[in-house]
Amino acid sequence: MAELATIPAYLQRNGTDGKYAKAPAIREKNLGIWLTFTWSEYLENVQDFSLGLASLGFGKDDKVALIGNNRPRLYWAQFSAMCLGGQAVPVYHEAIATEMSFVLAHCAASVIVAVDQEQVDKVLEIRDQLPNLKCLIYDYPRGLRGYDVDILKSFEDVQALGRDFGAKNQGYFEAEVAKVKPDDVALINYTSGTTGQPKGVLLSHDNFIKTTQSYLAAEDVRITDDFLAYLPLAWVGETLYGTCVSLLSGCATNCPETPDTLERDMREIGPTGIIGAPRVWEGMLTKLQVRASDASPLKRNVFQYFQNVALEVENRKAEGQDISAGLSLKHAIGEFLVYGPLRDQLGLRRARWCLTGGAPLGPDVFRFFRGIGINLKQVYGMTEMTGLVSLQPNGQANSDTVGPASEGIEIKVDEANSELMVRSPGVFKGYFKEDAKTNEVLTDDGWYRTGDAGLINERGHLVVIDRAKDVGKLADGTPFAPQFIELKLKYSPYINEVVAFGDGHPFVTAMVAIDFDSVGNWADKDNLPYTNYVDLSSKNEVRTLIAEEIRKINIGIPEVSRVKRFLLLTKDLDADDNEVTRTRKLRRSYIAEKYGPVVEAFYGGADNIELKLDVTFEDGTRSQVDSHLIIQDAA
Repeated sequence: MAELATIPAYLQRNGTDGKYAKAPAIREKNLGIWLTFTWSEYLENVQDFSLGLASLGFGKDDKVALIGNNRPRLYWAQFSAMCLGGQAVPVYHEAIATEMSFVLAHCAASVIVAVDQEQVDKVLEIRDQLPNLKCLIYDYPRGLRGYDVDILKSFEDVQALGRDFGAKNQGYFEAEVAKVKPDDVALINYTSGTTGQPKGVLLSHDNFIKTTQSYLAAEDVRITDDFLAYLPLAWVGETLYGTCVSLLSGCATNCPETPDTLERDMREIGPTGIIGAPRVWEGMLTKLQVRASDASPLKRNVFQYFQNVALEVENRKAEGQDISAGLSLKHAIGEFLVYGPLRDQLGLRRARWCLTGGAPLGPDVFRFFRGIGINLKQVYGMTEMTGLVSLQPNGQANSDTVGPASEGIEIKVDEANSELMVRSPGVFKGYFKEDAKTNEVLTDDGWYRTGDAGLINERGHLVVIDRAKDVGKLADGTPFAPQFIELKLKYSPYINEVVAFGDGHPFVTAMVAIDFDSVGNWADKDNLPYTNYVDLSSKNEVRTLIAEEIRKINIGIPEVSRVKRFLLLTKDLDADDNEVTRTRKLRRSYIAEKYGPVVEAFYGGADNIELKLDVTFEDGTRSQVDSHLIIQDAA
């Protein structure tokens, strides 16, 4: 049998091969009930929708945009575009309409599949900016029955058209799938746009197949595994580690009902595999810390004691030190009293492979989860590399590295500026309509310039320091990597976001956004009244709380890199305000400009500053708010 080389070819195999056809392919929770679709049902749904698109004139190189939470129908629409030689373009569903308009217009999407009324309304709001749009398809009908829009159709209606078209055009679907070539573009993934407008990354079938094979060569993924699919479809990691790993291995993808029910749904499924951005793992730990602080003194002390035991065990492992019999015994007792119950509470009792990627994870957070028995490993990748460069092997996980290069992938360091360069079958085909930018990052011999500074250590593991352009020096010449400081501070359950400054300055300073839920919980227990985020973050008691958190964290940082001054922001950093990307990466250049007066005040010795800040609301309207920010020294 010839080796399968395209995504539709693997889908056909899974839907017809006896080994896979009746196995669970995807589940979704709807109205509290889990619905399961086998691979044969998966293929049937994709075929019906593909033929429906064909009947509407969709063909090779046309684009289907996808907007919504993880739902089977969005995955089926994604595959349907590929089966007809077209491309899928997933869009961040949390984006406001004006933000979506750039991606939808730039990719010239002729079909948009939106999950519900909210997303449909966003598209209709900007319809006049989308001259190529021919059809808008919705999944959930609630609220849409009365819409009189010429291009609006339901998912069921398109599938019904497909069944009629298929009856009149026998063999059409199979013939179109056979025309798809490995080098054809399968997906256009838009970057998060940390330095400007997002760029459309062209990823081929071969990019995804070869990169997935590289991952499966390193990870033990089984047909009986369950992957939890909850991250945005627009993130390449969701496509690679969810969709493509499921497709090649035959394991099942599981879609929670809503983001609000994720924790409960995760406990019900008990996934064997999960990938999460650092924010996900930080959020899990924060909730555990808050619950522990709410517990009785005995339970709180037991949690804190065995948390320290877990961290000590992981620290010793990381430093290659022996673990004494006494420490092993404590850890075993902790497994019975704390670690096992915690894994149950998180829904990770069955988990065998848990990944963190997309950005660095703080070492303390990483070691905590490994210490309680979760096989959390760091993976390094980016959209232009189809999501994978390196992965930590089992037994070699370390908070300081992201593992060795995966199978078939080469890494080297540019001696001139320590920039990491990568070459592999996963290197993208280029930026859509951006040849000049493509040439900036791709060398003639196929190396991709990552923009990250790093090194390869004596064990052959990759160490990523920071974005090359963000690494600087303090005034005395001491190297300054802001991400190092930010990750340390975000270990505190009371701190949600941090922006550190120091390049060219005599010491390090930081803007801090509090975690509203955990600080609010602390305030409630302390009988501290507050009305909203602005009011809470402005309280003297809260500034004292954060000052103490920074003091404790400063102890573990080299003195020259310790935070000397800080302030609390009166609003969280927001993607709608262009301060962070949809994947929560800091837009440093924009922040530096917007908060320029804050930096001047930090180093000018001021103890407060008045700012007018632009704020964007959910409907896209903008306003300005006055902010009075207090600057104080950190102990």
